[in-house]
Amino acid sequence: MSLEQKIMGDLKTAMLAKDEKALRSLRAIKAAILLAKTSEGAGGDLKEDDEIKLLQKLVKQRKDSLEIFQQQNRTDLAQKEQEEIEIIEKFLPKQLSADELRSEVAAIITEVGASSQADMGKVMGAATKKLAGKADGKTISALVKELLSGK
Repeated sequence: MSLEQKIMGDLKTAMLAKDEKALRSLRAIKAAILLAKTSEGAGGDLKEDDEIKLLQKLVKQRKDSLEIFQQQNRTDLAQKEQEEIEIIEKFLPKQLSADELRSEVAAIITEVGASSQADMGKVMGAATKKLAGKADGKTISALVKELLSGK
């Protein structure tokens, strides 16, 4: 079942339950999917990788907004962003724990043969491909820096 079909099913359920939080989030996902499908070169279909990237982008946008709202003490708006993040994340693959991520990145560093900060580009290229959808890029980058500086 494609992401779009899952969203449509959940959207119907949320409408029947009159769940405003879920409706708001699901409509945002549906709009993003429609935009991606109709953009130039998309061909009207989204691959699973593209769906994951799209969802990650939506989560990142909301996390950035959440951070700003928290700095400005706008708890009402921050609460809405947090609710949307939780609902969107349900459609993403399970995120790796800190320990799992550390072992994966360490294995990638060994596999690539990286030994210093100068090799960060090689490691990040391999890590972002292998861990796509399973971890945030910022987190991966920070961990790679930490592990490479520790060698």
